[in-house]
Amino acid sequence: MTNRINVLFVCSKNQWRSPTAEAVYRDDTRVSVRSRGTTRAARQTVRAVDLAWADLVLVMEDKHRHRLLADYPGETKFLPIKVLHIPDDYQFMDPELVELIRGAAEPIIDEAITKA
Repeated sequence: MTNRINVLFVCSKNQWRSPTAEAVYRDDTRVSVRSRGTTRAARQTVRAVDLAWADLVLVMEDKHRHRLLADYPGETKFLPIKVLHIPDDYQFMDPELVELIRGAAEPIIDEAITKA
């Protein structure tokens, strides 16, 4: 088995989408996971240390990627940041949200593990 990769899930408020993604992948032996938000109102706001920890960042929308690139240009210069294109239309652990996260994240995680 290859080494685990560190995956950081990011949304706006770290309230519904990214914590759901963290919960979905928490027991996955291939990855270590964290979730953060981009706004000041986030439960846990993304910090430079989170980006330094991450091997892969999966954001829910394009605006999250743009925010990370603008706020942390040095930390994100060589960091893969992929957009899952999941709108803020779901509550924590909504079955449809879980399905969307798995469908969007799984191929990206598989590819990152293959390259690790």
